Amino acid sequence: MTQDRIRISSEWGDVTAELAENAAARALAGMLPLTIEMDDHLRQEKTGNLPSALPSAPRQRAFSAGTLGLWSSGDFVIYYRDGEVPAPGIVILGQVKGDVSIFDRPGKVTVKVDSAR
Repeated sequence: MTQDRIRISSEWGDVTAELAENAAARALAGMLPLTIEMDDHLRQEKTGNLPSALPSAPRQRAFSAGTLGLWSSGDFVIYYRDGEVPAPGIVILGQVKGDVSIFDRPGKVTVKVDSAR
């Protein structure tokens, strides 16, 4: 079975990502299309609120550039640097397959998330 692919578009550029195989990522796919206002956080990630909470899934603390994550049940995160978060960790929603460095700049950005099929 092929993984679901999404497209994340912004005024800074577009990337595609493959969604993880877990309940949270499947629920995210079911919400598409989405427009999310994102803020820069700790110069390692962009974060924004989802319209509703996603189900829980296993969490981990480490992430790499391009990881799509879920911090609390409704905080969508695009990591543009490698790192680690404090406990309880993040739910992995997917992995960007394009150049995630487009998000490596200060300030807010509005992204549109949609299916890439």
